[in-house]
Amino acid sequence: MRTGRKITAVLMAVLTVFLLAACAKRTDVDSGDSYIYSLNTDRTGLVKITFEFDEDDPLAQAEAVLAEMKEPASEIEYTTVFPEDVEVTKCTISGGILALDFNSAYLQMGNVEEKLVRAAVVQSLVRIDGINAVYFSVNGENLKDGDGRAVGLMNEDDFVENTASSPSSYQTETLELYFANEAGDKLVKQSMDVRYNSNISKEKLIVEKLMQGPQSGDAYPVINPGTNLLSVTIKDRICYVNFDSTFLTGTYDILPELTVYSIVNSLTEGTEAEQVQITINGESDNSYMETVDLSKPLKADMNWVAAEENET
Repeated sequence: MRTGRKITAVLMAVLTVFLLAACAKRTDVDSGDSYIYSLNTDRTGLVKITFEFDEDDPLAQAEAVLAEMKEPASEIEYTTVFPEDVEVTKCTISGGILALDFNSAYLQMGNVEEKLVRAAVVQSLVRIDGINAVYFSVNGENLKDGDGRAVGLMNEDDFVENTASSPSSYQTETLELYFANEAGDKLVKQSMDVRYNSNISKEKLIVEKLMQGPQSGDAYPVINPGTNLLSVTIKDRICYVNFDSTFLTGTYDILPELTVYSIVNSLTEGTEAEQVQITINGESDNSYMETVDLSKPLKADMNWVAAEENET
């Protein structure tokens, strides 16, 4: 009789666990749970859903996430990320950058839906160890935003809303930036007081101010003024700065190293980044003015700073 009761108790316990598991929703994401992003049912926002990253290889994990985003939703609280006609035609990874190429159906999405899809994909994929940023293209061409500008590299910082401030909230900061000296052979530091929208990341602010040039006559600009900044992101203490190809054309009579190390030194001094990876249209296999190798992340080099700037 006791044996029968024990068996019944065990069966009841197993049934209870089964029922609890069956009732658990994928949208019930607790702290410490593994998850990705999907879209809510009316496709107006993002929701987290549980997802196990079972693969060891970053590329295999990315492909598994993308496949999941094509699967029909199992609950009414969320819906599949990609519209039925949108397909990922190519998925590659190099230097921590995951490149995704889509078919032309991607361009048929409305502006709001496209941004949400992009946010869900990027924020999900950069959760994978070994993926620092994501790059989108359509039929091999750079994805462009509504203003016709290349979107470039993206990570979670490109989509996080600053809930601590409104879009009209501003703050002040003193930036330490490096520009060229008059001779064009060394860098000089310039302190610059700026007031900026608090939704702009500090790393982006630094690069934008370098592109605008110095505020006083004892320092000189270093970056081609026609250059377009495509994206700036930091992950794992590496700052990824993505320019268009105009960056590679120097317009000032300065040593090529000054342009590169004005960026590297300013970012490593002003942010938590320890290295800087400069890319051109998402590609790192470049050299600046056929002199400075840009294929790998660079550390600060204070040897390019004028002697008086290094005195303590």
